[in-house]
Amino acid sequence: MSVRAGQGSDEVLVSQAVWDYLAAAGRPWLVDFEDKQGLSADIIRRGERGGCCAVRLSPVEGSSRARAGMMEGPVSPVTRKAFIDLCRCARKEMTKQEAAPKRKRSLLPCMTAMEPDGEGSLLPPPPPQPRRSQRQQQKYRKNADMDTCVVLPMQHEAAARTGAELAITREEESTVCSICMGEMVEKTTLDKCGHSFCRSCLEQAFQIKKACPVCRLVYGQLIGNQPASGTMMVERDPDLELPGHEGYGCICIIYSFPPGLQAQEHPNPGVRYPGTDRVAYLPDSPEGNRVLRMLRRAFEQRLIFTIGTSMTTGMHDVITWNDIHHKTSIWGGPRCFGYPDPTYLVRVTEELREKGITAD
Repeated sequence: MSVRAGQGSDEVLVSQAVWDYLAAAGRPWLVDFEDKQGLSADIIRRGERGGCCAVRLSPVEGSSRARAGMMEGPVSPVTRKAFIDLCRCARKEMTKQEAAPKRKRSLLPCMTAMEPDGEGSLLPPPPPQPRRSQRQQQKYRKNADMDTCVVLPMQHEAAARTGAELAITREEESTVCSICMGEMVEKTTLDKCGHSFCRSCLEQAFQIKKACPVCRLVYGQLIGNQPASGTMMVERDPDLELPGHEGYGCICIIYSFPPGLQAQEHPNPGVRYPGTDRVAYLPDSPEGNRVLRMLRRAFEQRLIFTIGTSMTTGMHDVITWNDIHHKTSIWGGPRCFGYPDPTYLVRVTEELREKGITAD
């Protein structure tokens, strides 16, 4: 979903795209909400990469709620539900506007396939081929057959040489350690992937990361340094369809981290880091649910986030993504971290596999 309850009783977490729409094209809806409920909606905190933002519902001065002394009181569930319904209406309106240009663009190929007079193609006709006499055609076929007879033995000979060279290369590679690039000493072969290394080279590599240095297949369970105080919530919206996954609903993943102090495993122990809220989206399809289960395991192993320098803001000592890509927007395609993206589920599955997270 694009909205949920925030940290305080008067806060609501809203998708950044929905709030931007309400603040611009949907401004009359916000004014109507303020008049009816006597509450104003103001953004108080933005998430990184435009994932979500926190909106506070506060009484308007001079309204009936303010006169009744409810300036600091909690927002009622009825009022909260009214604001959530407003956000859902805005999201559906955005979906309609996003789908309208696609229907228009689908007509363009039919319009450009004809010439101005309505006949033929826009491409120039091919140049006429020279005519050959019957004797010239027979001579051309005879020369082509002779060329074929000469080339085929040469191809077989080249293929035989290539096969022999490959066999020698493989034999040499089987005795060379790909870590130190020298002759293997106490050859050790990994049981899952079959790659071999020097025993001492492999032991040193596993002290850094328990994964094959060649194919990066993880051995054992990899544990990250994600802050341990975070939470992962999952909500489902059957009415929201992601572009490219029509016919399925939407899975909304909400990550929340309060502020805290860096531990010994982080870059600057003892230094404070700010809290953050992130929202990501998956299709509610069999493939999307399989990725969701893998992401949950990665979160439990503290692999989704880390503490470092943000690639988008340049800020230091903040919570950042840890090389497992998420879709933080519903629309916009890969350039806006959104959908449609036909290969996203395959790519994120491979990224999780490299960290030892598999579907089985």
